[in-house]
Amino acid sequence: MKRSLALLISMLLGAVFLVSTGPAATAAPYCGIYWGSLAKSDLTGSANASIANVRSGQHPCFDRLVIDVYGDLQGYDVRYVPVVLEDASGIPVPVRGSGDLQVVATAWNGGPDMPQTYFPRNESELVNVTGYSTFRQVAYAGTHEAQTRFALGVRARLPFRTFILDGPGTGSRLVVDVAHFW
Repeated sequence: MKRSLALLISMLLGAVFLVSTGPAATAAPYCGIYWGSLAKSDLTGSANASIANVRSGQHPCFDRLVIDVYGDLQGYDVRYVPVVLEDASGIPVPVRGSGDLQVVATAWNGGPDMPQTYFPRNESELVNVTGYSTFRQVAYAGTHEAQTRFALGVRARLPFRTFILDGPGTGSRLVVDVAHFW
């Protein structure tokens, strides 16, 4: 009888352990986001595009940065860095937030024998991100050797995704989405 009671208690404790650890280990990610925070890069093509505009938007699960370009954008490199450095000069481009996301588009914004195509009013505040859940600041960090760099200050090192969209017209867009939470 004592042996049966001890076996029953150990089985009950084992069942409680399995039930208490099972669902917590398989919890769904925030808004179904599986992006991660590691660098995302696709630098397969050469620059035959130039920067047209920078804009942003808010979504229920993420904030979005869009870099519009004239022509077909062929590549990008987006990653968290300790501090974004200005192209060519190496001067730090400080931005608000606890995470500095460096966004590089394989596209010109002027250069040798090329006219400038994007004229930001304020290089430190390209778009107004006041009230955004994740974004804190978007700054211009220069263009050099067919790469244009931007500094995106975010609230923390959060998951992000990056992709290129065609259009409108003959242009294209580099999109960077940063999740509000993990």
